[in-house]
Amino acid sequence: MRYEQIGEVIGGTPLIRVDTLLPEAARAKGIHLFAKVELLGPTGSIKDRTAKALIDDLLFKGLLTPGKELLEPTSGNTGAALAVHAAARSIPLTLVMPANVTEERRAFVRALGATIIDSPADQGSNGAVLLARAMAKADAKYVSPDQYSNQANPKVHEVTTAPEILTDLPEVDVVVAGLGTGGTATGLARYFAREKPSVKIWAAEPMPG
Repeated sequence: MRYEQIGEVIGGTPLIRVDTLLPEAARAKGIHLFAKVELLGPTGSIKDRTAKALIDDLLFKGLLTPGKELLEPTSGNTGAALAVHAAARSIPLTLVMPANVTEERRAFVRALGATIIDSPADQGSNGAVLLARAMAKADAKYVSPDQYSNQANPKVHEVTTAPEILTDLPEVDVVVAGLGTGGTATGLARYFAREKPSVKIWAAEPMPG
């Protein structure tokens, strides 16, 4: 199968039945578990959808013009995905990361041409957000998609991720999504509230520390 650019391979990820991960008591009740395999995307996470949507949104609005530079706070997968999709479109990118982000992740985004600015490690993601917003306010060359507040983030999951799930698994009862910016869970909730209100959306958040 041939594609002209990397953005074309995003989405359409399969659902794979993984009942063996369920407790025996759940399997005995006829409960089934399916995993949506977002690791098949270009950078191996659902943030490929988000990154492409954020860049597409800025381009559509005419905000990402020649001479402008993408600026985004990140400590994880969104930064990696933005680095790939910005590089594919020859868009310069600066990522603000907590100083304790792993060297492997730093090396990955640097290899794709991204510039890294460190924020204080003890302030975590919140510190990166504050620094990025201050940088964007101080220098007009920066354009920040701001994954934390940009409605393109939940929208892409409302119009792609959620319909894919319902199409592939019409009998779905519960959808569990990781909670970071809240974009995935919000987009899923909006779609299912409209198309199948009986579906429950659960957000899973890592334990502190």
